Formats: sequence, C-alpha cells, structure tokens
Amino acid sequence: MASEAGEGSTAGMDDYETLISTTDVELLKKAWRNEKAAPEILRFETSLIQRIRGQIQLMEENIEEFAGSGIDPLTVSLYQMDLDRTQYLFRSYLRIRLQKIEKYMFHISKNPEVQSRLSEQEKGFAIRCADDMERHLEESVLSKLPDNYQDIVKQSIISEESDMIPEPQLDSFVVCKSRRFLGPFQLDGSDELLEMKPDELCIIHYKSIRERVQEGDIDLV
Repeated sequence: MASEAGEGSTAGMDDYETLISTTDVELLKKAWRNEKAAPEILRFETSLIQRIRGQIQLMEENIEEFAGSGIDPLTVSLYQMDLDRTQYLFRSYLRIRLQKIEKYMFHISKNPEVQSRLSEQEKGFAIRCADDMERHLEESVLSKLPDNYQDIVKQSIISEESDMIPEPQLDSFVVCKSRRFLGPFQLDGSDELLEMKPDELCIIHYKSIRERVQEGDIDLV
C-alpha cells in the first residue's frame, strides 16, 4: 500500500512538472507584459485565461496532495512558489485591465470596437463604472453648473467633439521586440520604412506597431 501511495505521489509530481513546463505560463507572461506596456486595452485572452484558471486549480489540488503524502516539505514549497508566481501573473493581468477600464470608461462605452476586446465580465464592469461615475458627477458637480456646461463628455454644448473623455495616448513610445523578421513596413505619419529582426529591441511610437502587436507579431517589453 505504501509503495502504491509512493508511486501515485511520484506520478502526480511528474504530471505537475509537465503542467508547469507548458507554454501557457509563458504565454501569460507575454500577455501580461503586453497589457502592462500598451497604452490601450488589448484583446482579452479568453482561451488562455480559461486554461490558466484550470491549471491553477489543478496545481492547488496537486500541492495539497503532495503535502499530505509525506513528500519533502522543501519540495512542496518549491511547487508552491511556482503556483504563487502563476497566480501573481494571473491576478496582475486582470488588475491592469480593470485599471484601464476605470481610466477610459467613457471612451470604452462609446467605442464598440474597444468593447469587443473585453470579456463579458469586463463589459459589465465598464458599464457599471460609467453609470456610477456619470451619476456621481451629475449629482455632485454638473447639476450646480449653468445649463451650457452640464454635459459630461463635452466642455460645453457648443463643443463639436467629446473633448472631456480621456483617451489612450497611442503616440506614446514603447519598447518592443519582434517574434520574427518583419519588414520593411511603413511607420504611421512618415515615409520611413522599418525592419525588425527577431528579439531585437526597438523604441518606437505605439501607434506605428499597434496592429502588429494585436496580431501577435510584436511583443512589448
């Protein structure tokens, strides 16, 4: 019986090591770095996040099993560290996205293309944020201003554009690297052509590589 238990624990450890060596954690790191460095909210990694949730649950179950099967506590703690790192990346990725939604809630609420990048839960969060902020501003500030200045997205009723809505600064500089050879391609607002070699760092306006970041050809650093 002890031998069978030991064999089961060893098999579980082998499965666990196979699990944490998969590329999903590396993909999560890339998604986290891209989201952290991009000035706008990127497309939600639905399939990846679903897999990561399942892997975290399995990792937790495996560690609990290891701890109760007499495996060296130091070994178990190393597995726990791997789990903690994965959970940190997972939570940080989601937190960064929520912070962007809070910052650009009105921009998102008026832009269907941006909304399409959000998960269903994020869409609901964006709607609630925008509704709560609009109600708060109307009750605390706008209702006390002259009629011409009570619009929540315009400085006054004569404004032609929604000039009070914060928008992502797409012309900000980012550090990036290509996953493969790219080029030559034309930069936005310029006749200059750019070539990018794999893993070669480049500092450039985000809007010039925006589409290639969204397509997965370029990673932000």
